[in-house]
Amino acid sequence: MGHNVSIVVTKLEITVNQSLHTRRPRPAASAIGGIPLGWGAVPAFLALVVLSLALLFGQVTRVSAHEIADFAGFYTGSAKVEDGDGANDLRDLSVVIDETSKGFTVQWSTVTEKEDGRRKEKSYTVEFITSDRSGIFSAAMHRNVFGHEVQQDPMKGEPYVWARLTGDTLTVFSMFIHQNGDYEMQQYDRRLTDTGLSLVFSSHRNGRPVRQMAADLIRQ
Repeated sequence: MGHNVSIVVTKLEITVNQSLHTRRPRPAASAIGGIPLGWGAVPAFLALVVLSLALLFGQVTRVSAHEIADFAGFYTGSAKVEDGDGANDLRDLSVVIDETSKGFTVQWSTVTEKEDGRRKEKSYTVEFITSDRSGIFSAAMHRNVFGHEVQQDPMKGEPYVWARLTGDTLTVFSMFIHQNGDYEMQQYDRRLTDTGLSLVFSSHRNGRPVRQMAADLIRQ
């Protein structure tokens, strides 16, 4: 009986020794794009993933973003303007947007038809130039003594105007300070559509709505 146990133990030792000597070497870590995926290479692999995502989303951003050139054109339309007292005026609208070397110009006209048949026409032209802030344009309303385009002074009753480009919407802001110290903010949102521009106009005096209008302008 003792001999049998000794034989079994001996065979077990031989089997274990053979297993240790015949164990296959661990295969090398796989690689993607020539970068090994071992623990030491994890930072490099993550850097590759981050770089790929940055390039992907960078392309998406460039595709979805708009530039001033996309808004350039001649547009016409009509709309009813609602005053704060509930009165409505029918207006014919037109706007011309041109790209320039320094920014762009906006020229818009309104023709108001009164109930008594009178017609009143107003036209405005503003040149905008790029600023130090991305997507923000300052209005070059007049030139100073050095010949530089500068903003007007709202404390002199002049409008302070600037523009903002956000995605598919070009917005023009205008601020007035009235003689009695009241302030008025006007905002023109012009959003690109398949047929032209969607215009939303609002005017607020001391924060209270005074006038609003919405219209679809067709590219000519």
